[in-house]
Amino acid sequence: MTALSDFVQLDSRQASLVIDCTSNTPAIAYFGKRLNEQTSFDMLKLLLTRQEAKCAVIVEAPISLTPSMGEGFTGGPGIELNNDSNAWSIGAKLQKIEQLNSQEVRFESFDEARKLTLSHFIKLDEVSNVISASTTLINHSKTPIGVNYCAAPTIPMPDHITKLMSFEGRWSNEFHRNTIDLFLGSVLRENRKGKTSHDSFPGAILHEQYTNESQGECYGFHLGWSGNHRTRIELLPEQRTYIQMGELLMPSELTLQKGQAYTSPTLYCTYSQTGFSSLSNNFHQFVRTQILTTKQQAKPRPVHYNTWEGIYFEHNVDTLKSLADRVASLGVERFVLDDGWFKGRRGDYAGLGDWTVDYAIYPDGLSPIIDHVNGLGMEFGIWFEPEMVNPDSDLYRAHPDWVLHTEGNEQLRFRNQLVLDLTRPQVVDYLFKCIDDILSEYSSIRYIKWDMNRDINHAGNAHGKPAVSKQTHALYKLIDDLREAHPEVEIESCSSGGARVDYGILSHTDRVWTSDSNDAIDRLDIQRGCSYFFPSEVMGAHVGPRDCHITGRRVSIEMRAGVSFFGHLGLEMDPRELSEHEMQTLSDIIALHKKHRALIHSGKLIRLDTDGNSVDFGIVSSDKSHALYAYNCVTETKRTVPKKYRFNGLDASKTYQFNKIWPTNLKEYSTSILAKIDGQKISGQALMQLGMQLPIGFPQTTLIFELKAV
Repeated sequence: MTALSDFVQLDSRQASLVIDCTSNTPAIAYFGKRLNEQTSFDMLKLLLTRQEAKCAVIVEAPISLTPSMGEGFTGGPGIELNNDSNAWSIGAKLQKIEQLNSQEVRFESFDEARKLTLSHFIKLDEVSNVISASTTLINHSKTPIGVNYCAAPTIPMPDHITKLMSFEGRWSNEFHRNTIDLFLGSVLRENRKGKTSHDSFPGAILHEQYTNESQGECYGFHLGWSGNHRTRIELLPEQRTYIQMGELLMPSELTLQKGQAYTSPTLYCTYSQTGFSSLSNNFHQFVRTQILTTKQQAKPRPVHYNTWEGIYFEHNVDTLKSLADRVASLGVERFVLDDGWFKGRRGDYAGLGDWTVDYAIYPDGLSPIIDHVNGLGMEFGIWFEPEMVNPDSDLYRAHPDWVLHTEGNEQLRFRNQLVLDLTRPQVVDYLFKCIDDILSEYSSIRYIKWDMNRDINHAGNAHGKPAVSKQTHALYKLIDDLREAHPEVEIESCSSGGARVDYGILSHTDRVWTSDSNDAIDRLDIQRGCSYFFPSEVMGAHVGPRDCHITGRRVSIEMRAGVSFFGHLGLEMDPRELSEHEMQTLSDIIALHKKHRALIHSGKLIRLDTDGNSVDFGIVSSDKSHALYAYNCVTETKRTVPKKYRFNGLDASKTYQFNKIWPTNLKEYSTSILAKIDGQKISGQALMQLGMQLPIGFPQTTLIFELKAV
C-alpha cells in the first residue's frame, strides 16, 4: 500500500471540508466557513485533542464517513450487514485516496477479514458550495452479503449547532417546517411509502440558536432519492452531533453476491454563515448548474393551462377546444390534457394501464385537439400514470401477476389502483411501447405530466422480495429511455402533488408539481418550504378556481395570481366560469410574469423573516440591479398598522426606482404611502435599514413591488 496523506481538504468559494485520514477510517474533521491559508490541518488536529473521560473508552470511536460497530461506534452505524458469519462487524481500513481533481476525492477502504470494499465519493462544488457524497459497498467474498443499511457519508456537526428544522406534511399540505432543540439521543425519520412521500421529505436543516433568514450559521442536507429513506440526527453523550441519511432497505431487499456492488443515493449538503436564504441559494445554484441541463435553462418556462380542475373526467373535443380558445387569449403557452383521455377512463375506477386513445370520446384520435391547440400557438402536453393499473383494465385482466404484492396478504385499497412491478422487464417494455406509441403517433406532443397517485404498501416482486429500491431505479431508467427516444418532450414529476419531489427524480425530469392544493393561502407556506431546496422555475404553481376544490376557501383572483406568479406559472380551473374582471386579471398577471420570468427563474431568493401575519420574500438579480418583492398578508395585524417592510438583499450603495406592479388596482381604507412612492428613487440602504411602512389592508391580499437601479 502506498503512503496515505494525513488529510484531504476541499474548498469552495465560501466553505471548506477537511477529511482526517490519520486513523483507520476517513472522518470529517471540519466542515464550515472557508479556512484561510494560515489554518493548517495540524492546528485542527491539535484542537481536536480529546482527553480520556471517566468511565469511558481510552480511544474514542470516530464519527467516520461510515461509522460502524466494527470500530466500536455506539451511535447509529452507517452500515448494517449480515451473513452466516461476521459481516455485521465490518471494520474496513483506509487503503487508497484518489484525488480526482481539486474538488473531488474518492476514499477506498477494505476489510481483509470479510473481503469487503467500502468506497466514499465526495465532491464540493466550487461555485454553489454544495457537497455531493455517496457510499459504495463491494462484496469480494464468496459468501452472499445481506445489506440492511448503507448510508451516504455521515456528517458530524459543530457543538454550537443545536437546532433542527425538519420538513413534514400531508397530501395537499406539504413542506411544512418544524423546528426543535436537539436533545440527548436520536431524531429518526423513516419513510416506507415507496416514493419520496408527502409527509416526510428527505431534507433537514441544522443551525445555531439565533439563525434566521439573513444571519447565523446553518447546514442544509437533502437525500436525492425517490424511494424509501431514513434520516438520523443524533446528539451523543460525549457532546458530539452528526447527521446520517440513506435509503431505507426492507428486510432481505438487497443481497450482494460476489463481485456485486451497491451505491447509496447521493447526499447533498451545504453551509451558510449568513442565514437560511443564503443556504437555499446555494442549493438553487447547484440545481441550476449541476442538475438542470443547459437546454432546460435556455428555454423560458411556458405558462401552463392544465385541464384537471377545469373538467376532471368530462372530456369532450368541442369543450376542450373552447377551453383552449379561452386560455390562449389570456397568453397561455402550453395546454396539458390531464387524466381521462385513454381507453375506458370515465373515473378513477378503471382504465389505468390501457394507454391507448379512447375513440368513444375522441373518434378521430387526439389530432383534432392537438392541431387546434398548436394552431393557437400553444404547445400540447398529456397526462400519464404509467406505474399504476386499475383492476378494471384490459392490462390487469391479461396480467394480474404484473403487480407488486405479498403472498397471503390482501392488497390495501387505494384509489382503485395497484402498483405495477417495474422490476419485471416485460412490464417496462410494455410501458415504454405504450408511451412511445402515443408520442410517435402524435409527434407534436411536447410535455408529459407523469403522475403516481398511491403509496406502495405491498412492495413484493415476482420473487416475493421487497422491490422499492429496484423499482425506483427502474423508474429512472424508463424515464431516461423515453427522453432519449423523444428528446423534445419535457416531463413533470407529479405524485398527487408533492409526494415525489427530490433531486433524484429532478435529475431525470424537468419540473415538479409542488402540491395538489391550489389554495393560495396554503400555497404560500408550501412554496416557502419547498424553496429551501428548490428554485422557483421547477416549482409548478397554478392559479386555481375561485373556490378551492380542496379547501373550499375563496381567495381573490389578485392574490391567487400573485402567489402563482413566483413559480412556474400555470392556470387550473374552468375558464368558462371566469368573469370579465378575472379574465383581465389573469391576462395581466401572465403578461407581467412573461416580462419578469427571466428574473424570477434565475434570481436569488431572499426570504424575509415573518411576524406570523404575512409571508414575504424577494427575488434579486445577481448584480442587484433589479428585484421583485412580495408582501402577502394572511391574517390581520395585531397592531394598528403592519410592520415596516425591509427590502433585504439590495445593494446599499445603489439607488432604486420604486414601483408597485401588482395588483393594478388597489382599494384602500385611506391614502397610504403607495399613493406617493410609485416612481420615487430611494437608496438601497434606506430600503433595507429603515424599510417602508406597509399599508393597512385586508387579510388575504398581496402586493408585488419592483425595484430597478438607476
